[in-house]
Amino acid sequence: MALNPVTEVVKLGVIQMVSSQLFEKNLSAVEPLIREAAGNKVKAVFLPENFLLFANPNPRAFAEAEQAAAKRYLSNLAAELKCWIFAGTLPLSYDGDGHTILHSRVRAASLVFNDEGKEVARYDKIHMFDVEVADKQKRYRESDTFEAGKSLESIKTAFGHFGLTVCYDLRFPEVYQRLRNRGVECFTVPSAFTKPTGEAHFEILMRARAVENFCFAIAACQGGTHDSGRETYGNSMIVDPWGEILCRATTGECILYAELNYQMLEESRRKMPTHLQRKKDFDPS
Repeated sequence: MALNPVTEVVKLGVIQMVSSQLFEKNLSAVEPLIREAAGNKVKAVFLPENFLLFANPNPRAFAEAEQAAAKRYLSNLAAELKCWIFAGTLPLSYDGDGHTILHSRVRAASLVFNDEGKEVARYDKIHMFDVEVADKQKRYRESDTFEAGKSLESIKTAFGHFGLTVCYDLRFPEVYQRLRNRGVECFTVPSAFTKPTGEAHFEILMRARAVENFCFAIAACQGGTHDSGRETYGNSMIVDPWGEILCRATTGECILYAELNYQMLEESRRKMPTHLQRKKDFDPS
């Protein structure tokens, strides 16, 4: 049944984690959180970036050994719970066409499973976190172990049209404009922001992407001190199309709940139709 934006309010669950370098440890941590969220009658559960393997120095080894089992696990859980799972990211050793990734790297794949357990969407993170940060690690080169994806992805569901993005994508507004042009109503932003960059920019970026496009922005995050020594910002949140924060975490493992009011989204777009007013023929100089 198609969503009626005038009358329907959609309840979602967002899970924040402090994931480990160890797959089995993360698996045992995430399952009770997913079950608890699904038990609260949400349409979908959203998981963080790298929720099954965080800061592991060899994600390719994990992918080759565990990726099939991890996907099967998520599929079975979604089907059992009758709940959609937006599965943050996990490392996969092949691209969306099934071709093996070269040079011992992986793709940071954001998978979506419907409430029958079927994998219905995959987005591979496009923008790699190759930066210098004022924290203990100082230098990050995500592209050393991850290959960038090449295309945008969105998924239409009975409870909204979702544009899939990941973490560092948040700094590139053209990604969100292009997804908005496809008609999306919600952005997913599973993240693992560092503490310094998160404190400085995460809320600003989340609210900006939501307001610029009159979309909901949904971020399930990593938040805390990890066994690798990394420290992530947390502050998982859902932002509405007017820039209001509907729910927000701090650090540590938790579940957030929020209701998306699509009538509010439609009214905002009607009253301020920026998507129809964007000029394409002006001289930017």
